[in-house]
Amino acid sequence: MNIAGHTIGVCSWSILPKDTPDLVATVKGLGLQHVQLALGPLAMLDDKRRHQELGVLRNSGLQFTGGMIGFPDEDYSTIASIKKTGGFVSAEEFDFRRQLTKSAAQIAKDLGMPLVTAHVGFVPPSNDPNYGSMVERLETIAADLDTLGLTLTMETGQESAPELLQFFNDLNAKNVKINFDPANMILYGAGDPIEAIGILGRHIAHVHVKDAVLSKSPGILWGTEVPFGTGQVPPKEFLRALKDAGYTGALAIEREAGETRIPDIAFAIETLKKAAV
Repeated sequence: MNIAGHTIGVCSWSILPKDTPDLVATVKGLGLQHVQLALGPLAMLDDKRRHQELGVLRNSGLQFTGGMIGFPDEDYSTIASIKKTGGFVSAEEFDFRRQLTKSAAQIAKDLGMPLVTAHVGFVPPSNDPNYGSMVERLETIAADLDTLGLTLTMETGQESAPELLQFFNDLNAKNVKINFDPANMILYGAGDPIEAIGILGRHIAHVHVKDAVLSKSPGILWGTEVPFGTGQVPPKEFLRALKDAGYTGALAIEREAGETRIPDIAFAIETLKKAAV
């Protein structure tokens, strides 16, 4: 499916499939062929089972906009807890998470994906004593993926757009880009997503379609995720900003909350169609 010049896909974890055949059937039932695939569950399988699952995926007819890696023990219960436990922030967790990322990247390579997305963790301000360590860790992860010809896409949300741009200017890694998630900017209280696209545009390599409303205490309490087109991400302005930024890549619909995810994903597709007119 193509809308406004973009390939439309869905994030596999949004579907909550019971198994890989269920994932394939649900994606096709939505009229889609493209998926951003959660790689963590595959990376944790033994070799035999992983080989079987990859065979099902290769024969499914699905195409992949990219992969995604998350980590055990990340705590998203509050913004404060994920700031401590997310991504590559923890020195104690770094070696294990690096190895898991390398395993996930190999799967991405095997399935012909161009990129792997991760919430890399909160990047501290550039004047923070831990800033240099975060730069070095991301350069290490980027080098691991570069050996496989893959791009690492950092998911937006935790930092404001100017802060993230500063990080990119200090990062010595050409294969690090942005997975832009407009809702995360709102959920984390990190700024206006449309304005952020204008600031970060040339670094964007993958985009999520997701919506949210701001909390009463932005940056302290989570905002609320809502179906795309019903929150504070204006669909027409969203597509226009991406076009103005020169982004022509995939849009992967992500829905991580609610009890009606499949209808919400279908609603997002229709919302994109209407916004593109």
